[in-house]
Amino acid sequence: MAQLLLGKSAAITGAVTGIGRAIAIDYLKHGAKIAVIYFPDDRSAQQFEDLRKEVGQDASLIGVAGDISKPETGQELVKKAVEKFGRLDIFVSNAGVCQFADFLTMSPDLVNHTISTNLNGAFFAVQAAAQQMSKQEPQGGSIIGISSISALVGGAGQTHYTPTKAGILSLMQSTACALGQYGIRCNALLPGTIRTQLNDDDLADEEKKKYMENRIPLGRLGKTKDLAGPAVFLASDLSEYVTGAQLLVDGGLFVNLQ
Repeated sequence: MAQLLLGKSAAITGAVTGIGRAIAIDYLKHGAKIAVIYFPDDRSAQQFEDLRKEVGQDASLIGVAGDISKPETGQELVKKAVEKFGRLDIFVSNAGVCQFADFLTMSPDLVNHTISTNLNGAFFAVQAAAQQMSKQEPQGGSIIGISSISALVGGAGQTHYTPTKAGILSLMQSTACALGQYGIRCNALLPGTIRTQLNDDDLADEEKKKYMENRIPLGRLGKTKDLAGPAVFLASDLSEYVTGAQLLVDGGLFVNLQ
């Protein structure tokens, strides 16, 4: 296999579970050096150790504990990545939360937590990455925001979540405009229904799972690894003239109106 990211350094938020984990593993396979952020609790620390064990102790992987909803966390991740690897070529903003809830009875705490993690956290982490990419020599890099098909469609139990994912898409479009002068590309990946820890409970209902599968032209729910290939593409030189783009990775769900 040709290593498309050989010699590049990357930082990824939310990379010890789900989509972020799959992307981290593929980036390492393609020769990248990786710094990941994980929540500062025992469970997340163990998940990082599990990731390290899977990829091997010799892998170019470092972990940083931090709460992505705090503006300083993105700065710390970028700082540690640059200290270890010398520069930052790729940044993936992936960390997010999604708790289904009824709109009429939703608590302010849940709304604020979702926004501060998914949108505010992404903003400040992307800003930290862009600050580094714009001042390093040579300038430039690839920033990838993990948005969602939910940026394009509504969800009755996701009225607090879908606006944050629309925000990620918009953030990538606007930063593409703001950062192109520095050779920084910004693009969004929009996963469809991907089986992760965020929706396991919701998809445990076999009837709902079957309904979702029947709506997807490819006939199955997405796997976390389905996002890894597109993330490698957007991080690599294969996409050197791609910026401000949105790439749906949904098995055809969005275009199937049946």
